Amino acid sequence: MPLLEAPGRAPLAYADEGPRSGDAAPLLLVHGWAATGAFFKPQIDHFARTRRVIAPDLRGHGRSRAGAAPTIGAMADDIEALLAALDLEDVVAVGWSMGATVLWKLLGGGRGARIAGLVTIDMTPRILNDVAWRLGLADGFDALDCARAMLRMKEDWKQFSSRVAANALAGEKPAPALLRVFEESFADNDADLMATAWDSLCNADVRDDLARISTPMLVTHGMRSKLYTPAVSAFVAEAAPNAARAPFHRSGHAPHLEEPERFNRLLNDFAAILSGQDVRRDIRRLGEDAAAHHA
Repeated sequence: MPLLEAPGRAPLAYADEGPRSGDAAPLLLVHGWAATGAFFKPQIDHFARTRRVIAPDLRGHGRSRAGAAPTIGAMADDIEALLAALDLEDVVAVGWSMGATVLWKLLGGGRGARIAGLVTIDMTPRILNDVAWRLGLADGFDALDCARAMLRMKEDWKQFSSRVAANALAGEKPAPALLRVFEESFADNDADLMATAWDSLCNADVRDDLARISTPMLVTHGMRSKLYTPAVSAFVAEAAPNAARAPFHRSGHAPHLEEPERFNRLLNDFAAILSGQDVRRDIRRLGEDAAAHHA
């Protein structure tokens, strides 16, 4: 796995698969909290046959644990530096969970010129609920819950991470093999680093950033998600000026892993229309078709 090392920056490990040349746009896959780039294996295996695929381990995660604290802002900086170092243009980016927050932060700050299109997976622009915002994490998760969660992480990371893994997938009894992947990977984390990243995610609020993101966006969500209601993706698609929704009716928080073949087809269709004459219309139609065919 290559390592991006630059003066004053934390080392960033990343997978780099597929052809370096060709007409197909490069694909950037940004994982969620407590995960790694390997959680996109179905996408890497599928798309690396025809296009370059980059899947970093965000700072504090996987093989990118050295260096400064893993905050949302620092992760966005890392992604910007990685795209520049690899000299990638017209990138199709995918952000799952916290990875969506990182990419929203980057694009909302006007620093995403290398990204031509964005697909987000089951994420809210603010995870904390309060009296004026009820589209955060399920069950009214608020600032006090965030503080309690950080304490539990540090007290017993293995138990905490196991519970997080189970909540990431649809149903009371998720597929055992997939659940095991989540449990084992989540457990292999540093509790202090995860608490720092979690604290930063709790304090992140990119609601205002969404209106500044003109980049074409496909907002996917799991209809059986235990973390977010469908109203969350509706808010995101309405707030962003060039976005459409696509539901996954058999998925929880990870449609790219729970329905990988359909997710890959949708991602391929999204990438194809980015070079069209009327991207806004075609993205909206893609979302409508996705909803109609799987209602």
